[in-house]
Amino acid sequence: MSDGAALAGADGVLRCPWALSTPDYVSYHDEEWGRPVHGDDALFERVSLEAFQSGLSWITILRRRPGFRAAFAGFRIQKVAAFTDEDRDRLLADPGIIRNRAKIDATLANARVLADWAPGELDELIWSHAPDPAGRPVPRTLADVPAVTPQSTALSKALKKRGLRFVGPTTAYALMQACGLVDDHLEQCVGRTGPRGA
Repeated sequence: MSDGAALAGADGVLRCPWALSTPDYVSYHDEEWGRPVHGDDALFERVSLEAFQSGLSWITILRRRPGFRAAFAGFRIQKVAAFTDEDRDRLLADPGIIRNRAKIDATLANARVLADWAPGELDELIWSHAPDPAGRPVPRTLADVPAVTPQSTALSKALKKRGLRFVGPTTAYALMQACGLVDDHLEQCVGRTGPRGA
């Protein structure tokens, strides 16, 4: 039984315990999670997928990510902002994504809001909420990893104030973790120590 500390997978490499349940999680954990993401469209994709994940497991979203990217024009803000009612109907009938009306509507509304922002503005706003790594203790177990922080609460408020939806403090913190604003890889995890502990 794990105490929430890093665990060795089939390859003998120590990872965050949540990463070991499926091969999809292993690659996502090793190659993406916690690595810095920049660019308005890339961040719009992460904001959107974190919103769709609300109430579901991340693996459900991860496995449908190709479908989401196809359905939402690669999450290019200007293209999604131009979606019509016919596009909305298409999305509601698309089995390749999560067909949740409120989340689809929020994604389309968010794209329309962001389409009016200056280039780089979303990137700047999100990254302005990254905490100083020196002030954050390295998590040793999953119990040391928060679900919400003052910075994620502030980011949520800032995004909502600017008109974005489905960006609560917990969703905002998951975004911060996924996009590298914080490093929540556990102390002994390969994601923090480097390949083969280097």
